Amino acid sequence: MALILFNKPYLVLCQFSPQAGRATLADHLRIPDIYPAGRLDADSEGLMLLTDNGKLQHDISHPTHKQPKTYLVQIEGVPDETALNALRAGVDLGDFRTQPCKAMEVGAPDWLWPRDPPIRQRAAAPTRWLAITITEGKNRQVRRMTAAVGLPTLRLVRVAIGPYSLESHPLLPGESRLVDAADLLVGRR
Repeated sequence: MALILFNKPYLVLCQFSPQAGRATLADHLRIPDIYPAGRLDADSEGLMLLTDNGKLQHDISHPTHKQPKTYLVQIEGVPDETALNALRAGVDLGDFRTQPCKAMEVGAPDWLWPRDPPIRQRAAAPTRWLAITITEGKNRQVRRMTAAVGLPTLRLVRVAIGPYSLESHPLLPGESRLVDAADLLVGRR
């Protein structure tokens, strides 16, 4: 059973099938018969897990298994405790209410690669970084959560899924690494 960590670059589509004029996973991974366990939007970056095992793919991506996913989120604005507490408690996004999560302000990560192209900078609009850990993963959820509390997302980087992180398994954008799937299954048998 193969489990691959992959650092998805900005604007790469989470699919192997060709898309005219767009980069896909096939441009970076040449391993046959693997499939993503979960997705990242094209404008999001960071850690993805891919596997050749259907059960493992389901266990990683299905919300009933509650794999924690941690994101570094560069936001426009300065978060206060009211906004952070709203994120932690769960945010009503209209079509659903998010589950409680972990959310805190963090310093700019010195190990994070620069984005190409860089995010827009406005002199009158300060930016900060949040670390947000969720156990669900609805479409554009983190971006919608920060916007709902008045802190629009400028950059979104998934840095951890379950026991795997880009800090403990450093990968530059477009790089991948084979890891032991047993680490993911510990405590889940």
